[in-house]
Amino acid sequence: MSKKSISLFEATLVLVILLAIMGTGVIIFQLSPQTPVLTGIALLMLWARWRHFGWGTIHEGIEEGLKSGLIPIIIFILVGALISTWIAAGVIPSLMVWGFQMVNVHWFIPSIFVVCALVGSAIGSAFTVISTVGIAFFGIGATLGLDTTIVAAAIISGAIFGDKSSPLSQSTNLTAAVTETDLFAHIKNLMWTTVPAFVGSLVLYAIIGHTSRDIPLTKISTTVAILKAHTDVSLWALLPTILIFVCARLKMPAIPTLFLNIAVSIGLIFSHHPHTSFKTIANLIENGFVAHTGNQSTDALLTRGGINSMLSTVALIIMTLTLGGLLMKLGLVERVMAPLATHLKTPGQLISAVIVSGIGVNLFIGEEFLSVILPGKAFKSTFEKSDLSNLALGRALEDGGTVINYLVPWGVAGVFAANTLGVPTLSYLPFCFFSILSPIFSILSGFTGIGLKKKSVTNW
Repeated sequence: MSKKSISLFEATLVLVILLAIMGTGVIIFQLSPQTPVLTGIALLMLWARWRHFGWGTIHEGIEEGLKSGLIPIIIFILVGALISTWIAAGVIPSLMVWGFQMVNVHWFIPSIFVVCALVGSAIGSAFTVISTVGIAFFGIGATLGLDTTIVAAAIISGAIFGDKSSPLSQSTNLTAAVTETDLFAHIKNLMWTTVPAFVGSLVLYAIIGHTSRDIPLTKISTTVAILKAHTDVSLWALLPTILIFVCARLKMPAIPTLFLNIAVSIGLIFSHHPHTSFKTIANLIENGFVAHTGNQSTDALLTRGGINSMLSTVALIIMTLTLGGLLMKLGLVERVMAPLATHLKTPGQLISAVIVSGIGVNLFIGEEFLSVILPGKAFKSTFEKSDLSNLALGRALEDGGTVINYLVPWGVAGVFAANTLGVPTLSYLPFCFFSILSPIFSILSGFTGIGLKKKSVTNW
């Protein structure tokens, strides 16, 4: 069966039905994303057989989709182990204690947004920021009695900014590779929309996050006392966090970095508690850390992590990658995007189309790398025929692709953030200002020409 025999109408109809099924299940019936995505896979396979695609082709699509997600799956598993070992080693409790002592309760929300942005820029991984210092800040915000959805959104927004702005970021490097542009030229060009989105987010967080009321510090003092009494709060906790920065500067990939950090954290556990058994460590890695402080709220903050805590996330990633692989193999995404790319003329139309396509791929496939790769391939020839530089394409891919994945309930990044912080994606979505403002400023740049790089004036 030739992919070309699928009409544009049919391909669009199939994609709209799949989106409707997933959206209805998650938004209206408030189901976890797994069942709606699995239903979409089943119906897509049924349609493929009805259109005479062979089982071999279907299986190839599944395999090709899963191959692209093997590394992220391993990273997810390791992050689960990292969280539990960091808590047991006293890293996250120490960060919480120090944060409690330094925090200005009146400006807490904008301050954590800035700090997460700075840390993310240094290490180039939004996932790492969210799962480490993010958890610590989330715990502080919950203890202060602040709205946890806004706290989570500020953490995620800052982490995304850092990931997007860092030369160590996988998504940033991927975008530069897809568009065949210099990495640092790409990052420099990103600032035309990234800086306004950052400033706008900071202002909004300052407005909605500022409080003039005096929050009683007795609860904070109680929590600090409990953490110091039941966890290993010490300066040694800085070692794993410093190690992440060192590995980032050495451009060490995420997997060896996580393995090394877990090993160092286990070493800290043994240094604090020399008689800890290997069985206890294995249980910690597999099932996570379970706190027994006697304080219910503190136990809730510290009881988390472990490989098993990530298995539902891994299952969703596998299903999402399966769906994406099938959509690509059956040619549905390409069939919808290719005609669109050839009928756009003005810079504003081109940039807007790339943004919308990136958002669409995130909604249909839920994978941030594919939201860069697919529109990048579809629009690259169109940009080459226009006067726009590939740097303009790269920035649009980032603004409509990587930052949006955190807002999709079945997206890999959205699921990770929601699972790690314990706040549903749709709850923090309205307050994740950086992800919302980035595509808006990018579209404005396309229509106004401000910061829009053209081939004739691209000199770096």
